[in-house]
Amino acid sequence: MALWQTRFVVAALQQREAGLEVDEVVVSTVGDRRLDLPISALGGKGSFAKEVQHAVLDGRADIAVHSGKDLPARTPDGLVVAAVLERHDPRDALIGSTLDGLRSGAVVATGSPRRRVQLAQVRPDLRFAELRGNVGTRLSRVAEFDALVLAAAGLDRLGRADVIAERLDPAIMVPQVAQGVLAIECRVDDAATRASLAAIDHVATRALFEAERSFLIALGGDCDLPAGAHAVSLGGGAIRLEGVLGSPDGRSLARAQVEGDDGPMLGARLLERLNAPAGSGGGAATDAGPVRQLRP
Repeated sequence: MALWQTRFVVAALQQREAGLEVDEVVVSTVGDRRLDLPISALGGKGSFAKEVQHAVLDGRADIAVHSGKDLPARTPDGLVVAAVLERHDPRDALIGSTLDGLRSGAVVATGSPRRRVQLAQVRPDLRFAELRGNVGTRLSRVAEFDALVLAAAGLDRLGRADVIAERLDPAIMVPQVAQGVLAIECRVDDAATRASLAAIDHVATRALFEAERSFLIALGGDCDLPAGAHAVSLGGGAIRLEGVLGSPDGRSLARAQVEGDDGPMLGARLLERLNAPAGSGGGAATDAGPVRQLRP
C-alpha cells in the first residue's frame, strides 16, 4: 500500500513537471514490523509515521507520503503538510458479509476500537477479533471470521474492490480522521519542494482534512479512545463535521455534529458537544452493547 501511494503521488508530480526524476526511499516502520501487537500498544498513529518523518528531517528523503488516517495529529517541528490529494472513498468496508447478512453472534475481525464500538451500537450481538497486517494478509484470513472491516480506499487503490460486500455509510460508521486522504510532508525550509507539492494540493480536500484533524488536536493528540470524524462541504466555505467518541471500555458512544466556516476550529466545538450531558443539546451517549474481543 505504501508503495502504491508513493507512486500515485510521484505520477501526480510528474504530470505537472515533465522529466521529473524521483527515487523511492523505502522505510520500515514499527507499525509494519510488530504485527503481533495492537496499534495502541505501539504508540498509536505515530507507529506508521515517525520513522518516515525522520527520514525527511535527516535528509534521506525530500518528501513523505502518508495515508491521512495514519498521520499523527501534530506535525513535527521542521516539517509541513505541503499537499493533500483529492480524497478517495472515506468509508469503511465489510468483507465477507453485509451488516444485515451477519448471523447472530457473528465474529468480525478488526483492530480498530472505533470500528468495534460503532458496529456494537447497531449490532450488540457481534463479537470481535484482533486483526493486523497488510491488505493481502488480512484478506487471506477472511475464511476464519464472519467478516472483516477494512478501509474502502485501500481496497480500491489495490484493485480489490471486488471483495467488498458493503461500504458502510458514515451515518452508520463514522470514518477515521482523514481516511481516504493522501497527505505529503516535506521540510519547512525546502522551498523548491514545497512549490512542487503546492501544484498538486487539492484545496477542497485540504479544508476537510484540516477540519477533521482539528478534532484529533482537540482530543489532545493521538488518543487511544474510540474516536472518528468525517467532514463534508456544504458549499460557500461551510463544513459539516460529524464525530463519534467512545468510552475507554468501549461500552458507550457519543455522536454529534457541528457546522461552520471556521474549519480548524470545528474540532474543539465538536468535542465540546460530544462531551455535553445527554439532553443538553450536545451529543448523547448511547449504550454500545458488549464489545468482547476474541483472539483469532
